[in-house]
Amino acid sequence: MINAKVSEILKKQHYAIAGKNSGIQVCRWTKKSLINEGECYKEKFYGILSHRCCQMSPAVIWCQNKCEHCWRAIELSLGKKINDIDEPKKIISECIKAQRKMISGFKGNKKVDMKKWKEAQEPSQFAISLSGEPTLYPKLAELILELKKQGKTSFIVTNGLLPDKILEMKKKKALPTQLYVSLNYPDEKIFRKITKNKSRDAWKNLNKSLELMKKLPTRKVIRITLVRDLNMQNEKDYAKLIKKAFPDFIEVKGYMSVGFARKRLGYERMPTHKEVKKFAEKLLKYLKSEKYKFLDEKIESRVVLLGKDRKKMKIKKNEI
Repeated sequence: MINAKVSEILKKQHYAIAGKNSGIQVCRWTKKSLINEGECYKEKFYGILSHRCCQMSPAVIWCQNKCEHCWRAIELSLGKKINDIDEPKKIISECIKAQRKMISGFKGNKKVDMKKWKEAQEPSQFAISLSGEPTLYPKLAELILELKKQGKTSFIVTNGLLPDKILEMKKKKALPTQLYVSLNYPDEKIFRKITKNKSRDAWKNLNKSLELMKKLPTRKVIRITLVRDLNMQNEKDYAKLIKKAFPDFIEVKGYMSVGFARKRLGYERMPTHKEVKKFAEKLLKYLKSEKYKFLDEKIESRVVLLGKDRKKMKIKKNEI
């Protein structure tokens, strides 16, 4: 359960606590979409509606890693095990309730699109990627099944250190609409430097998750977050790891100096979109045999999308 001290700090960071182990934060693109001033790159790339997206985590302050570029308060991490949990149905309802409360003030904004605001009262997409490591939540498979039951799409972003949880989701037919594995390191040395993870099996488990990915019957994405002077090299080694996973898409993103990351890494460590794109172009040279190509980009978010088929970018109803 999230203690009072951590809860207070999270609230100052504009999180809302949802039950015992979950939290949400209204994304700035959700807010922008409500006043018709832009949308998230996920809407541009995949067709996800920004104003109907709930950015949440069922393990908001639990993680095995302590990555320098992470925006959460890694210094206050509650470890690798959640002892007191909420049931999936409650998590979903608590997250929706918290999101409704956080966007309630928009109703008085003259610029708000009221049609969107009304639609936003019932999120259609759960982005399980806010902070913490979602696979540490023991009933993640059941959470995804409940979201499917409610007709909602779901994205999970995992560090890949618990391949057995990915396998469990596959066996229970509870894979999310889109599964991401973060790959912010081309080799074990940089992995250890970035994550501060000292577990002997961590790198081995990440590679096991990558190998599992290509066998999963769902949309699969490798996400690379680039930090200047830290992990923007060895594109050939990144490509070797990506080939293990054979994902549908590769997102190459620039680190953003927000939240607690600002205290560890300054603004000067944020790569420009031009640098992100240059890295992606170099990476493509080593993925040419796998037929990956440039698909799209969103300059404001400093992100480039690589993949094999532009026609498969948008999520279809039968992929929920």
